[in-house]
Amino acid sequence: MKAPRAIAGAAALAASMSLLSGGTHAQVQGAAAPGQNRPASAPTPPRQHKLFPPQDLGLLSAPDRDEWNKPDLIMDALGIADGARVADLGAGGGWFTIRLARRVGPNGIVYAQDIQPQMIEAINRRVQQEGLTNVRTVLGTPTDPRLAPGELDAVLIVDAYREMDEPTKPQVIRDLLGNVMRALKPQGHVGIVDFLPGDGGPGPAAEDRVKPEVIIETAESVGLQLQGRESVPPFQYLLVFGKAPAPSRRTS
Repeated sequence: MKAPRAIAGAAALAASMSLLSGGTHAQVQGAAAPGQNRPASAPTPPRQHKLFPPQDLGLLSAPDRDEWNKPDLIMDALGIADGARVADLGAGGGWFTIRLARRVGPNGIVYAQDIQPQMIEAINRRVQQEGLTNVRTVLGTPTDPRLAPGELDAVLIVDAYREMDEPTKPQVIRDLLGNVMRALKPQGHVGIVDFLPGDGGPGPAAEDRVKPEVIIETAESVGLQLQGRESVPPFQYLLVFGKAPAPSRRTS
């Protein structure tokens, strides 16, 4: 059956994501109709950890991605404005990086970070093609994004949290988020965007999606505090975190 027009491009993205058994930037099964879930009796396999294959980057730039990923809504929610210093973690091929760079303008800086050298090369090519001078690429590690302390107004993790979270090694994502927090200015924000639970629409298979409550619990364990929870209709959610206030000291 032909995919609905509104998610036709997302269906192309979905096809690439089925290459991964563990949901990453990439694992999206075909655009399933809402409510078209697998039988209740089917066992749910454990979530896997795999990185998105660089050779499939073109599939992440579906023509309708602006419609369902809603970058302007996300940047508005995080207060990203002209002159801001921001980071795009798990930047992949730089789809969101380019939009951040246009938003912050020549007086701002965007740090496009990824742990795969092929992604960094792809971002550099894209930035050059766009003629942008305000993007800096950063090759990080699974636990260290290699961002300068106290420098950033915002950090975004868009459709990539599940790549960073290794279910068998929970300390990896905690260390990463701890380092992200240290890179923030005192009033800086972390925005995490991911797909809603379930099988409807584009996105990874149900067992590969991360529930927002799991992200909130992990982020709060390293000193981040949930400041907002936004809908990115019709398929996604946005969690906005800031630094938790330091406990007040009692005076005798």
